[in-house]
Amino acid sequence: MAEGSAELELFRRRWREELAGGAKRQRREPAAEPAAGAENWRSAEPSEPGYLALARGLLDGGAPPSPACRSPSPARPAEEPAGDGDGGGDGDDLLGQLIRDLVSRTWKVLAEDEVLWYRLCQQEGYLLDTSISDYSCWKLALKNCRARERTLKTNWKNRIGAVSQLQYEQGKILCDVHSCDGVVIAGYTSGEVRLWDTRTWDYTAPILEPMHGPGDAGPQPHVSFVKINSSLAVAAYEDGTVSVWSLMFGREPIHRYQHNQKIQALALGSEGAAVATASGFEVKVESPNDRGFWQTTETFEIQKLVNFLNLVPDVTGSPVTVAAAEDIVYLLKAEDPGKILHSVYGQPVTCLDVSAREAAFGVKTFGWLLNEPNQILLYNLETSQCLKKMGNSIGDFTCVSLRNSPPNMLVTGNKDRRVRVFDLRRSESLCSLYAHQLGVSAVQMDDWKIVSGGEEGLVCVWDQRMGTKLWEMHARHPVRHVWFNSHSLITANIPDEKTPRGASIMDDDLTAHRKHRGIIYAYEFSVDQLAVESVLPICRSSYDEVTGYNYNIGLAVPYDNI
Repeated sequence: MAEGSAELELFRRRWREELAGGAKRQRREPAAEPAAGAENWRSAEPSEPGYLALARGLLDGGAPPSPACRSPSPARPAEEPAGDGDGGGDGDDLLGQLIRDLVSRTWKVLAEDEVLWYRLCQQEGYLLDTSISDYSCWKLALKNCRARERTLKTNWKNRIGAVSQLQYEQGKILCDVHSCDGVVIAGYTSGEVRLWDTRTWDYTAPILEPMHGPGDAGPQPHVSFVKINSSLAVAAYEDGTVSVWSLMFGREPIHRYQHNQKIQALALGSEGAAVATASGFEVKVESPNDRGFWQTTETFEIQKLVNFLNLVPDVTGSPVTVAAAEDIVYLLKAEDPGKILHSVYGQPVTCLDVSAREAAFGVKTFGWLLNEPNQILLYNLETSQCLKKMGNSIGDFTCVSLRNSPPNMLVTGNKDRRVRVFDLRRSESLCSLYAHQLGVSAVQMDDWKIVSGGEEGLVCVWDQRMGTKLWEMHARHPVRHVWFNSHSLITANIPDEKTPRGASIMDDDLTAHRKHRGIIYAYEFSVDQLAVESVLPICRSSYDEVTGYNYNIGLAVPYDNI
């Protein structure tokens, strides 16, 4: 740390010296007296750059002055050639002079954030042992960043990359999947919870151990919900148990609590350590206190069963929860428990997502409410006012993404098979894409693309500005989870039927057939990892891994994982 600070301080000192020297070199001599016929140019300040004087004279209606009347050009850096043959005589052409002056001002702006400039060069691996006035270092770093962005975009569009299947045969049927920054958590009907870190191909996925209480002998209950953020992993089980793990402290839970009834919804804060669960007519919020001991922060009693539950991000103080219970949306705060954000009888909520200041949710109408179509409502969480009603669809809105969308944008999926993108400043959709034959089940967007998943098991990648499909991938079972960043994509096909007939051929078989299990896909489009990720998973395995499932085939040779 001391060496890095000294290097940064040396960089700052050299940078200031260069700026001071550059300011002296940019001082201009007084402008020459204009020639005859250039009266309109006398209005310009003597200290103005030549191109400003020229522009002012043109705006005043005068004729361009002769080259002898123009202000002297600033001195070029030593490494810049004297001319490229376009300009003749003793002066530079106007375009070259304008470009040099703009570049000079641009670098003055960059100099104000010298630490950013330094970190960028350091990140790209360049040595700052050359003159600070040589900007090729920064230009090369910027060029490489832009080239990387273009390559990633091309890889996304042409599906150039590596794909991996995240499977756990002993877990039986896949129940729920969630991901955060490339780390995936999955829960199974066996009661087991497993993690994968897709950011590194040689990562061994751990199985998170449940916290056994008295009388827990026997088979574990199915996993109902799983959530993960940068520091915590949470799983809710069918028997009402909730287990919380720290991603920093091994596989044993750091907290466990119990509901008396089945859990209907689970929420985990995007940052920090707050967990919310809904069971029956109760919403419980758990979080650690100042000393790190977990406790029940709040318990809210509501009137109806909860369908959707979200914790509001970036909240200081006590956690704030948004719960959708049939046709009522609650804003649950410690200082104002049970506050109703929205309630219209006969219009149940069909999807929900929240950001730091707003909540977006879909509402469904029935035949006797023909004057109100199915819409997406946007509410301000501070004022509790409805800001916007968007959409006009005969189908139910099944999913909405607000938090992970670009500013002033959201994307929705609908049972009418369409994906719609809305600008929050307008009521009409910006684009409507015919996507999935059985309805849209999951969706996410960024500034140029949309990834959608359907009930038929299809994952589609769209260019939202062109309104065209780039590529698609199909797997058995509905798509219940999609997540992506600039270089990776994670999708999960989760079965609706958790106890299918014929899932096991033999009574002593502890696994389920592949077609019943569901599957998780991890796509990697980064050019830095393609060489490694292109190797088949079976060629990357080792004898340290647990042997796989033999699919009830009587092999003459014992199963080998290579």
